Amino acid sequence: MSNSELLFTPATVVAAMIRRKKLSPVEHIDAVLGAIDTLQPQLNCFVTVTGEAARKAAKAAEQAVMSGDELGPLHGVAVGIKDLFPTKGVRTTYGTVAFEHNIAERDDVLVTRLREAGAIMVGKTTTPEFGIKGTTEGPIFGVTRNPWDLSRTPGGSSGGAGASVAAGLTPLSLGSDGAGSTRGPAACCGLVGLKGTTGVLPWQEGRETFGNPVAAGPLTRTVADATATMLAMAGPDPMDAWSESALPFGFVSAHLLSKDLSGVKIGYLGQTGATVVAADVAENTKTMLGALADLGADVEEVRTPVDWISDEQRVLYLCSIANYLGHVVDKYGERTDKVLRGFVEAGKKYDISAYLRAVAAKTRLFRAVQGLFETYDFLVSPTLSRTALDADFNGVTGRVEIDGKEIGPAQPHWTGFMYPFNLTGHPALSIPSGFGRDGLPTGFQIVGPRHADGDVLRIGALLEEACPWADKRPPIAAS
Repeated sequence: MSNSELLFTPATVVAAMIRRKKLSPVEHIDAVLGAIDTLQPQLNCFVTVTGEAARKAAKAAEQAVMSGDELGPLHGVAVGIKDLFPTKGVRTTYGTVAFEHNIAERDDVLVTRLREAGAIMVGKTTTPEFGIKGTTEGPIFGVTRNPWDLSRTPGGSSGGAGASVAAGLTPLSLGSDGAGSTRGPAACCGLVGLKGTTGVLPWQEGRETFGNPVAAGPLTRTVADATATMLAMAGPDPMDAWSESALPFGFVSAHLLSKDLSGVKIGYLGQTGATVVAADVAENTKTMLGALADLGADVEEVRTPVDWISDEQRVLYLCSIANYLGHVVDKYGERTDKVLRGFVEAGKKYDISAYLRAVAAKTRLFRAVQGLFETYDFLVSPTLSRTALDADFNGVTGRVEIDGKEIGPAQPHWTGFMYPFNLTGHPALSIPSGFGRDGLPTGFQIVGPRHADGDVLRIGALLEEACPWADKRPPIAAS
C-alpha cells in the first residue's frame, strides 16, 4: 500500500489492519508525521506536533500487537487533538497569547479515553482564541487554510482538525462544537462532523455545566470512523452534570436497521436564522433530499413557523464572551485577536435584562424544536448557507456574500443552521453533500431527537452509501 493510500484509509480499517498484523503502528505513524512535515507549512493546521512522543507510542503499540495484548478499538491510529483540550505534559494554548506557553498538568477525560482506546496523539490542532469564531486564525499561529483552496478557511473553531483530516494528515481528529465548531469545518472540508446530544460525551472544559451549549465530537472522513470514535469516548463523568444523566450512546432504532426508510418522516428546514442559501448549496441539498426519498422516507419542507431567536442567540454568545474573556482583552490588549476584542466590546453593551430575555428565548426555542419532533422523526438542512469564506474573513466587520450579494454577518447568515441545536441540545450531524460552483465542499445537516445520536449516524451512513464521498481528495493532500 502506498503512503497516499494509507493516509486516506479510514481509521476503522487502519485499526483492523494493525490488529491483523497487516500494518505496523510504526509504519502508520511514520507516514502521518511525514505528511504533517510536508503539508504543515501550507495548511498551518497544527500548533504543536508531538512527533517524538507519537513515535514512542507507536513502538509500544507495535510491541503490544506482537505480544498478543488486548487491544483497544483504535489501537495504533493517529489522532489530532484540538488545542482546547488539555493534554498532560504538552503545550495547551487554547489559541491565545494568555496561554501561549502553558503546559497542561492533566489530560481531558476524552483524551484519556482516546489513549485507552489505543489512539496515538500526533499533535494539537489549531483553534482561534478560545474557539470563539467560525474561521481559524490566531495571534500565536497565524492563519489555518483549507486544503481544497488555500485562500479559504477550513471553518472554525475546529479548523485545524478539519484541515488535517481533509488533507489526509490524520484519519480522525477530536473537535468541539459550541456554535457549529465541528459541523462548520466538516462542511467546509468535505468531512463528517458530529455534535452529539448534550452530555453524550462529557465536557470537562465547560465554564458553566448546567447551561453548557458545547459538545466535543469527532471529525472524520466516514460515518463509521465517527461512530467508532464516539463509542471510544462516550460515558458519564462526574465532572459533567449532563453526562451523568445521558442515555448510553450507540442505540439504533430497529426500523432503521434496513435500507428501507418507509414510514420515516423527515422535515426539511429551508431556512432558520440563515434566510438566504446559495443556489449551489440548495441544489446539493435537493440531491440529498432526493436520496432520502429514494430510500423510502417521506420528506417535506417544514412549514411550521419557528422563532429561531437570531437576535437572542447573538446576545447569549456575546455576553458569554464578554463575561468570561473580557479580562484577557484587558490584560493583553492589541496582542489578542481583533475578533475577540470586537466580541468582548459588543457583549459589554448588553445589560442583565437583555441577557435574561435571551435565556428565556432559549427555552422557547427548545420547546419549538421539541414540537417539530412530534411531527418529524428527523430534521435536515444545509449545514452552512454557502461554501467556505475567505481565510482572513473578519468576524466583526465582515459581511457574508451569497451569489454575488452581500447578506450580513456570519452569524446567522452563514452559520445560522447550526447554532440553534447547540442551544437545544439535540444531536446534529454534518455530512458532505457535494461541491459548490467554486469547487469547494458543501454540507448537509441531520438533526434528531435528544439521545438519538445512533439514529442520526445511521441516516448519515445510508446517505454515505447512496452518495459516496470518502474517495474525494483535495488539491492539497498527503501523498
